[in-house]
Amino acid sequence: MPSGDAPEAQQLIRFGIIGPGRAAARFAQGLTAVPYTSLAAVWGRNLDRTNTFADKFAVPQSTSSLDELLTSSIDAVYVATHPDTHAELCIQAIASGKHVLCEKPSALNERQLVEILAAASLHDRLFMEAMKPPFFPLYQRLRQHLAADPIGPIGFVRAGHSDSTLEPDYPLHFPELGGGGIMGIGPYEAFLALDWLGPLIRVHTIGRLNPAGVDSFALIHTEHERGMAQLHTGLDLLSHGDAMLSGPRGYVLIHANWWNPTRATIHYIDRRIVELHEPYTAGGFNYETEHFCDLIRQGFRDSPEIPHSLSLAMARLLESARTDLGVRFPGE
Repeated sequence: MPSGDAPEAQQLIRFGIIGPGRAAARFAQGLTAVPYTSLAAVWGRNLDRTNTFADKFAVPQSTSSLDELLTSSIDAVYVATHPDTHAELCIQAIASGKHVLCEKPSALNERQLVEILAAASLHDRLFMEAMKPPFFPLYQRLRQHLAADPIGPIGFVRAGHSDSTLEPDYPLHFPELGGGGIMGIGPYEAFLALDWLGPLIRVHTIGRLNPAGVDSFALIHTEHERGMAQLHTGLDLLSHGDAMLSGPRGYVLIHANWWNPTRATIHYIDRRIVELHEPYTAGGFNYETEHFCDLIRQGFRDSPEIPHSLSLAMARLLESARTDLGVRFPGE
């Protein structure tokens, strides 16, 4: 590995992980494919799980406390806990001088995200929500293709996913962890609608709650400056996980699972059909992580791909959808 005085493009970025769970494992897998990075430390509330994670991914330092991780020789933190702790942990990491990549949703609500962004501004640190789809090769190729061979302006987005196979103890079933389909699945759908249709105008949601008080199924209808979207999320039904973008001269199907996209089919009004296929490597987290590292090296404090304004809009959409159904989390 290069030293700290290497040229900018080769500056080593040392990561610490907070929360050694499923997302952290995929992050660690992806990090092996990102040049000039290292996974230097990990911390979690469960010491046995933390040590097991450290052994599996050859992490040099399994820290016994959060303070120990934040005072170690790391440059950035990946926050991969449940949403109920994101704001507290992000603000603490930023205040300690670390750049932060936070798993989606970046906060329980818009107010918490505003507090995170205020801390990032105060301490001059980079904060980015980990929203992976726009960095995948397929998504980028689709953008390029539609720019060269358009279907007209996108005016309707349909996307959704419902997973009834989750075990009863899965975190999304519990309000104290910031659970529910809207928070667990909805961030991806919110991103897709906002990315193609622009700023949010209004939200209307219908759905049902589980006995614990989080949404088990939701239909979210949104209006944007450039069109409308129909989104769904769920924990008690099973659905496919594809997406559609509709324009006046054709439509795009992004095949399941669209948030890890590898295939898209463009249907044109003149009956042409174009197939795009772009596989991804290293689990897919590597693309957003490489972007995040490049931002650090270049001195950016906001991502042009997942800007703070987009994260705020996603938080606003998700919170509005929850409010329609009466879903509130402890402490809100």
